[in-house]
Amino acid sequence: MSRPALLLLVAGLLAGGCSRAPDDTLFPLAEGRRWTYDVTTETANNIVEHEELRFSSLGRDDLDDGPAWRRRSESGVDYWLRSDDTGIYRVASKSDLDAEPRPDKPARYVLKEPLVAGTSWQATTTAYLLRRRQEFPPEIRHTHPAVPMNYVIDAVDQPLATRAGEFTGCLRVKGTALLRLFADPVVGWTDMPLTTLEWYCPGVGLARLERHEPANSTFLSGGDLTMELVSWE
Repeated sequence: MSRPALLLLVAGLLAGGCSRAPDDTLFPLAEGRRWTYDVTTETANNIVEHEELRFSSLGRDDLDDGPAWRRRSESGVDYWLRSDDTGIYRVASKSDLDAEPRPDKPARYVLKEPLVAGTSWQATTTAYLLRRRQEFPPEIRHTHPAVPMNYVIDAVDQPLATRAGEFTGCLRVKGTALLRLFADPVVGWTDMPLTTLEWYCPGVGLARLERHEPANSTFLSGGDLTMELVSWE
């Protein structure tokens, strides 16, 4: 996976009323927190790549529409999030190329209340792994930048083992979307599934993510991505 595509995926995940204690949630926002992830990408031709991603919480910040909690990736992208009775959601983002934060309209929920099995919401995604084999540009995300994805809390109180440790009481979120593409002359147009699984653990936040974008096509290639927490403080 290219670095820009990986950053787009992370920006979509970090998709703020800051009345709730910012460090007592399944997505901690308090200043001084840090996370390191190992990102493993495996493409259809069995090429496996690893990349390390680091994030840090910079504390409370003031936007034009009020306060929010700022989180920064080591790559130079900032995200602003809020937490209130409706859930945790991203309200703005900014890369080093942006003069000012770009508002999310509408805000992008990371987790929506109530935090129980069956709670659902929707946000846009794109294809981060699907590529055309012989067309330009090969990345599907350039022609399909905003695909509706349905998210649901599909399990609660889950145990999870990672390289950063073993956690309990975790919440699992499943995201599903269909992207209609021309697969090949035999299959024709078909709905390509995009699936995401995310695990959020108390006091830790996002501990694991799995992204699946199978192609099953002669014109397209897909792949799988795993993002696993390796350390946090």
